[in-house]
Amino acid sequence: MTMIAVLGNGRVGGSLASALTRAGHEVTVADRSPGSAVEAARTARIVINATPGAGSLERLGALREELRGKILVDVSNATVDGPDGLPAGLLHPGSSLAEKLQEALPGTRVVKTLNTMLYTVMTAPATLARTPTVFLSGEDPEAKQVVRGLLADLGWQQEWITDLGGIESARATEAAVLFVPHVIRSSGFAPFAISVAR
Repeated sequence: MTMIAVLGNGRVGGSLASALTRAGHEVTVADRSPGSAVEAARTARIVINATPGAGSLERLGALREELRGKILVDVSNATVDGPDGLPAGLLHPGSSLAEKLQEALPGTRVVKTLNTMLYTVMTAPATLARTPTVFLSGEDPEAKQVVRGLLADLGWQQEWITDLGGIESARATEAAVLFVPHVIRSSGFAPFAISVAR
């Protein structure tokens, strides 16, 4: 059992918290109330960033001391939304939210994952008709190994997990969010994920 804090109690955060609790972890979900994120981050070993990407850097930067020595699993995408509310551009072109978080939190081990799919697939990858791929980006091999274990608890088989390398590789997976509005407009709001076919 691992103590996990989920920052963000929307659809993504709630879904991850429920699935990880079912897997036997002790999970705390931080809401928007003052001090909630501070307390959750302080007591956890692993912190999951499921806050809206546009405000993640500011929110998590304020938790620098609480996140020191922790693994931060970043599942958010920082986007500029179009008139329809769907992603129309990247907030950090030429970089990524994950890189910005690692720069702002040098004492924290940031791992980017689960950001290339509709949120329902994060906790139920086997429900898709074809095998999906989930990616890992981060500087710390041990932290990525821990996150592999969490992914397994969420139903991801090891052969579905691709380690892309350092944190800068998150630029590629975060850019993949630009597929989302086009896929939704062409196929409807149905579960989907990126898959690397070999």
